[in-house]
Amino acid sequence: MTAPATAPATTAAPATSDGPPALDATDLYRFYHAGDEETLALKGVSLELRAGEIVAVTGPSGSGKSTLLACLAGLDEPDGGMVRYGTEAMSRQSEADRAALRARRVGMLFQSGNLLDHLTVEQNVLIAQRLAGRVDRAAARDVLRSVGLSDRAGATPTTLSGGEAARAGLAVALANEPTVILTDEPTGELDEGTADRLMAMLRERAAAGAAVLIVTHNAAVAAEADRQIQLLDGRIHGESDR
Repeated sequence: MTAPATAPATTAAPATSDGPPALDATDLYRFYHAGDEETLALKGVSLELRAGEIVAVTGPSGSGKSTLLACLAGLDEPDGGMVRYGTEAMSRQSEADRAALRARRVGMLFQSGNLLDHLTVEQNVLIAQRLAGRVDRAAARDVLRSVGLSDRAGATPTTLSGGEAARAGLAVALANEPTVILTDEPTGELDEGTADRLMAMLRERAAAGAAVLIVTHNAAVAAEADRQIQLLDGRIHGESDR
């Protein structure tokens, strides 16, 4: 099935800044089929992320947030529309090319699943580097130092506290100095103090020039973003600035 040409796209306006967006998603459609049933998960969603801004995507369960995040990351291919990082297309590429672009340009931080349990924290960062075609132990140690985990570099994920695991996941996301950081409920399993520290580190990355997207149900986390985009039934239902 192809996206209807006459369907109105829903667009989130970018923050005002010079130059091309760090992430540009245009008219994204995603359809799922189960037997004779068809679900339209995304219905013409467009958004831009600019360097240096934090954008929160909110909405009820089933609104399309996870599907949008997967399409933006190149983990899923939209049925219509295009995702670009700068001038590089993520959509309509081979799986290998999408993975290579993701490794170079995108840092991903999920509620869980960022870390390989059989590797040390430092090895997890080095694996992320290797996916981008480089291994730089000095840079890996710098990343661990930046998230306060220098003394836990040799620890395995199962021995980390919840806060340490969150920071280790962020270190993996930052392993290749991404231009865009995509996060899915990054504070979902953290206490308030640890969540505040993680958000502070994401703000630091934005201040250094990265664009940060946070998918969240947490109103307090969303309130800290520069912009909030509300998804409802696969469309952008509204947007507000901080």
